[in-house]
Amino acid sequence: MAALLKILAAKRQFLLYCVIGATGAALDFGVFLLVVQSAGAEHYQLANAAGYATGIVVSFTLNAWLNFGTRDRLAARFAAFCGVALLGWATAALLLALLIGKFDWNIYLAKFATLFGVLLVQYNLNRWLAFRKTK
Repeated sequence: MAALLKILAAKRQFLLYCVIGATGAALDFGVFLLVVQSAGAEHYQLANAAGYATGIVVSFTLNAWLNFGTRDRLAARFAAFCGVALLGWATAALLLALLIGKFDWNIYLAKFATLFGVLLVQYNLNRWLAFRKTK
């Protein structure tokens, strides 16, 4: 048990990033569902962009204040976070186009699958670019 607690303590930042990311992803998915249900399934890319943008704002705010404790240069940090998120969004959009357009996946299953496809890359890029401590 002590070994498990030591591992969890060492990975605290990543685990909290995952919890915050799950919160942002849930919001992302919820907005995605609302837009698809109101605008129609053929607008899944619009729904993806709207959901992703909503999740970005929530994730950045929670990570900056609760996880990484960074309160300086928030505009620059948000810009870096958005750049990383844009890379993640582009990856998700490409995966959605492939999974839905080429492989005929269910749009909800495809969206869910893309959420995990970019987690590790975004965490490491954000930790290095958006939330690193300044000297």
